[in-house]
Amino acid sequence: MKIRNGFLLGLAGGLGVLLAIAIGAGVQQISTVLVWAFAGIFLALGVEPLIQFLIKRKVPRWGAVLIVFVVILGIAVGAIWVIIPTIVAQFSVLIQSIIEEIEGGALESVFDWVRDTFPQFDLELALEQITGALTDFDTWSSLPPWVADLAAGIVSGVGQLAFTLGGVLIVIVLMLYFTGSLPSLKSGMYRLVPASSRPKFIEIAEQIMHSVGRFVLGQGSLGLLNGVLSFVMLSIVGSDLAVVYAFIALIASTIPLVGTISASIVISLLVLLLDGPQTALPVAIYYLIYMQVEAYVVSPQIMNRAVKVPGVVVVLSALIGGTLLGILGALVAIPVAAAIQLILKEVVIPRQDAR
Repeated sequence: MKIRNGFLLGLAGGLGVLLAIAIGAGVQQISTVLVWAFAGIFLALGVEPLIQFLIKRKVPRWGAVLIVFVVILGIAVGAIWVIIPTIVAQFSVLIQSIIEEIEGGALESVFDWVRDTFPQFDLELALEQITGALTDFDTWSSLPPWVADLAAGIVSGVGQLAFTLGGVLIVIVLMLYFTGSLPSLKSGMYRLVPASSRPKFIEIAEQIMHSVGRFVLGQGSLGLLNGVLSFVMLSIVGSDLAVVYAFIALIASTIPLVGTISASIVISLLVLLLDGPQTALPVAIYYLIYMQVEAYVVSPQIMNRAVKVPGVVVVLSALIGGTLLGILGALVAIPVAAAIQLILKEVVIPRQDAR
């Protein structure tokens, strides 16, 4: 389209800019939904190798999908069934211990120490003033602004947690839908490509989806390995929260690069605070050894078989993805890097060589 009038040219350009801004604002508004949909597709591709394994054993696709989801649901329900009662029981023990300490005169011992150490300090008068201030309405109505901000932050955090749990449920539902309709979705996507380029496109797309599925299974295997070994080790050293710590290790290890080391530090610190240094020391030594084995033996084997991406590309892609999209970005960055590498190898380089 040729526009010779300068005013019309500027008007058309301005309308194009406004349209681009509107599209960008619309994408931003639905960014959460897009992330959920992308996560659902990502997980659906992750369970696809298991479904294909069952299909090759003469199981119909609907039956394979049902079996895989029953197994996944059973594992999730079993984990919740084991972990939540353990956490509740441990908190009950902690609260009961605090109550017993107070009833046993722990506070009176502290008060006696304060009276002996600071004889000039009138403890009874201070306690009376604190009690009066807490029961006075004017005290609560004149609190500084940061207290209100703190309360608002707590309420916002609870709301964000509820929103996250709702998002997880939506992702699971989307994963179920995408898994059941994956063949028809792929068929529809392939028909959008011109017939002359369709065979090559299908070949590359299938390789990319196969790599994504194997990567998801590989990360899940790393998490399961770390969780099981952590449970065994923590049970041996006598930790009362071995199940909870193992669940933390399992979930965190599914995050590339930083997941295992983050879980190791958190678990070691928790064991140090709750169980003492005599238990925390062997735990820290175990995780130092395990991280070396995972980084140099287990993880390279899984990554090479799953996505076949050089180590430096794995590190850089995970860092870039984590910076842009957080945990989800770190998870999908490595398969995306594998896809880009495959496209360069199968499309770009042959075209350059043919010139």
